[in-house]
Amino acid sequence: MSTQLDVLTYGEAMAMLVADEAGPLAGVERFTKRIAGADLNVAIGLSRLGFKVGWMSRVGHDSFGHYVRDTLANEGIDASHVTVDARYPTGFQLKSRHDDGRDPAVEYFRKGSAASHLSLDDYDADYVLGARHLHLTGVAPAISATSRELAFHLARQMRAAGRTISFDPNLRPVLWPSREAMVASLNALAALADWVLPGIGEGRMLTGFAQPEDIASFYLDSGARGVIVKLGAQGAYYRTACSDGVIPAQAVANVVDTVGAGDGFAVGVISALLDGLTLPAAVARGNRIGALAIQVRGDSEGLPTRADLTRLERLDRVELSDGADVAPLPTA
Repeated sequence: MSTQLDVLTYGEAMAMLVADEAGPLAGVERFTKRIAGADLNVAIGLSRLGFKVGWMSRVGHDSFGHYVRDTLANEGIDASHVTVDARYPTGFQLKSRHDDGRDPAVEYFRKGSAASHLSLDDYDADYVLGARHLHLTGVAPAISATSRELAFHLARQMRAAGRTISFDPNLRPVLWPSREAMVASLNALAALADWVLPGIGEGRMLTGFAQPEDIASFYLDSGARGVIVKLGAQGAYYRTACSDGVIPAQAVANVVDTVGAGDGFAVGVISALLDGLTLPAAVARGNRIGALAIQVRGDSEGLPTRADLTRLERLDRVELSDGADVAPLPTA
């Protein structure tokens, strides 16, 4: 079967109302509407880099649902398998504002949303297997049992077809019936992936190991080809069966909004690997795009176009040739 998409992902998009002023959400009077959703952030980032991206979901027949579909169209993402379900609403969230770089408070209004009714009924083999890569997060499997069943079916079918799979845990413990259920389900899903991308805290919670080397080994032993453990300001640790190492983080002078950093990192890693670069090069690009994401307000607003990324990577190489004390982004 020939591929029509470079990347497929699925999940829940929500309208996000971001506070225009700092302080507790209860006291905020003005908000700016944006889009949110871990898997959708990755879809947007990869589409901006020139990949053909499809996104599967359900939205309500309401203004937020129209907003989600308009965003997909504006970002050039294929939405042919986004169902408008008039029975249930589109979820939304409120996000606070801090001017000192702290993580914002987020309140979710998603219970019973249209996306939570994703199920095997949404699976279309011709469409899914027409993609060469599947990206999954731990959010969509958490929103309902039927959505979780769909996640495993997507992973198993893509794996059987010889496609590649990336998995970012994106832990949302409040959505799971128990910590044990979350750990068991997400580790089983990770075992079906080629590239696993946990944060250090997520890795500790999911594997019980404290060190990135041990977390990576856990997932390699489960079947992953490569594991990247995000270390925050320390960069990221990568490991395959043949090599490992740490790629330093990109320095950021002014952190504006930390939400979306991990999604930006995933965009960098996935895009580089699909471009045929090495895993160290992919981690370096992940650090680069993750750093861009936290310098603006909003979950996806900082994600670059291909032209933006090429310019930034070229600047890194120019700075090195001028004798600056920086490491270049690997290019092969």
